[in-house]
Amino acid sequence: MVRPTAVIGLGRSGIGAARLLHAQGRTVWLLEQRQTPQLHNTAAALRQEGLHVQLNCSLAHLEQLNPQAVVLSPGVCWTDPVLVQLRRRGVPVCGETELAWQTMTSAPWIGITGTNGKTTITAMVSHLLQQAGRDAPTCGNSGAAATELALEYHRGRRPDWLVAELSSFQIEASPTMAPRIGIWSTLTPDHLDRHGSFAAYGAIKAALVTRSAIPVLNGDDPQIWRRRACWPTARWVTCRGGAALQPQRHPALSIEEGRVTAPSGPLFRADILPLPGQHNRLNMLLATAAALEAGLEPSQIAAGLRSFPGVPHRLETIACHQGVTYINDSKATNYDAARTALEALDGPLVLLAGGRAKQGNAHGWLEGIVAKAAAVICYGEAGESFAAQVQQMCPHIACQRLPGLREAVPHSHALALAHGAPTVLLSPACASFDQYPDFEARGEHFRALVQALDEAQSSPTA
Repeated sequence: MVRPTAVIGLGRSGIGAARLLHAQGRTVWLLEQRQTPQLHNTAAALRQEGLHVQLNCSLAHLEQLNPQAVVLSPGVCWTDPVLVQLRRRGVPVCGETELAWQTMTSAPWIGITGTNGKTTITAMVSHLLQQAGRDAPTCGNSGAAATELALEYHRGRRPDWLVAELSSFQIEASPTMAPRIGIWSTLTPDHLDRHGSFAAYGAIKAALVTRSAIPVLNGDDPQIWRRRACWPTARWVTCRGGAALQPQRHPALSIEEGRVTAPSGPLFRADILPLPGQHNRLNMLLATAAALEAGLEPSQIAAGLRSFPGVPHRLETIACHQGVTYINDSKATNYDAARTALEALDGPLVLLAGGRAKQGNAHGWLEGIVAKAAAVICYGEAGESFAAQVQQMCPHIACQRLPGLREAVPHSHALALAHGAPTVLLSPACASFDQYPDFEARGEHFRALVQALDEAQSSPTA
């Protein structure tokens, strides 16, 4: 009897992996720990495709299944004792992204990682390549599941480039993935509950860069820069001018006198990208360096940057209501991302912050609040602790605690008008899981609540 391959998780990644394995002739069992009416419907449809699906099934079921291999969705913990024991017994265990890599090793990959910035850079790199006529789909942590593209590859599609956003979870479970170009944007503490320590988290990110043929790195990030001896041939970028990295490294790109500059000379104006903030200038430099390595001309890159629309939930302008602009930065799920958002915008503003707090140092975020916020609304699980921190460090700033965004958005409008603040910023500095399934759902709820302000204003009974 042929031993099956087990796929853990009935989300997009797990389904993509199961379909790919089935197309490759494997007997596949999909295991999912949850069971909901929607999952039952999904399972029924997958069974019609010839896949075996079991819901309400813990990882302990793998002992009974006796699989020849196990493929994990990104949310499944790599260090779960059941999986550790399987690996010790010689059973191959890998992530869904690793399975895609093994299917498409001959394709040119661009792998993008980093605590913050990776989604914007991924979208930007893909946009630059697509605008220049290349087939360059995104996958991984954003875009399609990597195995969805691998199934297309199995059926004959040959993209020019695969642009993969890679989280620490995906890298950890993809030990042989070696992109042609590897980009590392930033490194600050995150996901410490999963990885155990900042050192372990950083080592996972660094491993991807080490396996990449051409590392493209942020020379302005102190945590990445202090590891520079690991990558003597890396392409470094900096917003501070090329002299900032010398004599240790000569940057591949820097900003000199308002221009993006290579060793050969200026390429184009640094303000060509229509997105706010110094962090987006760094994103632009990293994407540009990768695009140059991928064979694009500076003129093609400049044209692509001019037309880049940005990414939803990342400093995304939603609407202007009665002179107040509402900005959705729901992707700011940690202190550093939220601090970056505050630095990118002009004050005074009203800040909405809260959710499920992560480990990290809040000092820089609080300094940003002092510099830019006229008022702060704290909500969700972290509401009480956030309000206490803000009131302790910023006693002059109006700070209120509310249950959630449903109450916070209309109240933020009143605060903005009262304090003469032209901006309301949702930048939570928290995960969303206390009230939402993900940051996208949180951002979409914020969008709907802001749009409801306009609808209430235009209603005949308003």
